[in-house]
Parts: sequence; C-alpha cells; structure tokens
Amino acid sequence: MKRSFQAGLLVLCGLGLLHISVVTDLCLRYVKESMRPLLIASGVVLVLLGIAGAVLDRRGRRDPEEHEHGHGHEHGHEHPNGHEHEHEDEHALGHDHSGMPRVAWLLLLPALSLLFYAPPALGAYTAARQPAKPVARQGAFDPLPATSPLPMTLSDFTSRVRQDRSRAIKGRTVTMTGIVTPHGKDGWDLTRIIINCCAADAQSVKVRIYGGPVLAADTWVSVTGSWHPAGTLGTGSAQVALDARTVTKVPRPVNGYQDALPLPTTRSGGS
Repeated sequence: MKRSFQAGLLVLCGLGLLHISVVTDLCLRYVKESMRPLLIASGVVLVLLGIAGAVLDRRGRRDPEEHEHGHGHEHGHEHPNGHEHEHEDEHALGHDHSGMPRVAWLLLLPALSLLFYAPPALGAYTAARQPAKPVARQGAFDPLPATSPLPMTLSDFTSRVRQDRSRAIKGRTVTMTGIVTPHGKDGWDLTRIIINCCAADAQSVKVRIYGGPVLAADTWVSVTGSWHPAGTLGTGSAQVALDARTVTKVPRPVNGYQDALPLPTTRSGGS
C-alpha cells in the first residue's frame, strides 16, 4: 500500500468517527455518552495525521526528482561505479520498503462501514443470550412516592420485589421502559442493556412481562402494570415480573444504555 493510500485510509477512519459522533448520534449504539468527546478527538487526530502524511508523501516524491535533476546535470548524467543501475535493480527486485502489508486494506471495511452502514445497536439478540445482571443488595428503602403510575427503573423494581421487606411495591401501578426481548410462549422480557464503557462489556436487566400486546423484538416500549404475584414478595423467591395493563411503543431514549428513567429521544441518526 502506497503512502498516499495510507494517508487516505487514516482520513477515512477519522471521518467515520466524526460522522458517528458529531453528525449523528450513532456512537451511542456502541459507547456511553461520556465517551463521545474522546471519539471526536480521535477522529480529528486521524484526519490531521492523514493530511500530514499526504503532504509529506508529496514532498518526498518531489525532492528526489529535484535532487536527481540537479545531480545529473552536474555530472553529465553519469553515475560512477554503476550506482544508478544498482538502484534500478533494487526497485526491480521489490526492495522498496515504503509500503505496508496488503492486509492493511482490511481497515478500509470498518472505515466505510462507519460512513455508510453503521452496525446496529445491541438489542434483544444479545439480551436473550446472557443472564440478567445481578442487582446489588440494598439494606433500606425509602418510601415510594404517591405518583401513579410510578416511573421506575428495572433495577429498582427488581430490588423492591426481592429485597424490600415492607412490600411497598404490592398493589402499586408502575411504568418502566425498555426493549422487547422474546421469551418463548411464557411471556416476554422487558430489557435494559447496560454498558460501563462500550458495547463489549454489556450486561442486561430484565423484567418478565405477562399480558398486553407482544411487539417485535428490539422495539422500545413503555409498560404500565403491577407486580405479577409469584413467590413471596420481598424475598429471593419473588418473581421479577409485571402484569401489563398497557404496552406503548416509544422512541429510543438518549440514555438507552443505562438502566435509568428515560431522557429525551435522540436525533434522527441515533436509532
């Protein structure tokens, strides 16, 4: 790979990062919001490195021509001891070390992918193939607000169902937001996928849903209902499940990779 192509590849990679982190919100499919500044900085650096490489390569090709022209004019185009012939033989035998292995062309694929076809976000396929993230033990619980329906995160609901000895969740109407994850004939799971840094460390929190319409996998929904009585509430035997009264399709929130109450929706690029 010639140096000019190396420079072009760096620019493409940089533009790809800037596209998913500045022009659109596609980067939120793979990393947390707090990582966006680092992606922007990386994209800028790659673009600048590519431009600098192209400029240096252009100068490097022009300088030997000028040197050869001046040297040949001074000596009548004669090269003692046949050095010119040896130089030509060296290039003929393939000893030019200015290139890179052909495998470097594979970097072109992810660069073009970021620009024209970004991979989809993690969703039901990932969640269905991993166990639910363990919820941390909680010794005491604050009183629940009187709001009805009560907005809750999936982790809060799980903790209340299995650890709250006061059984404050009993009979309460709650609403939670997540993605639809099919679970055979035995209901379906409302899921939130959580990442600490990027998609590689993803874990999921799940609540089994009974009743209500079953929408397509990966659909973002808001579910309103009450705890599904199974097991002893406030103990580890209680099933983390909800009897759904309403299931409403909603846009993907900005904080889709956090188990948090929904924030405003993303721009058009952040599906």
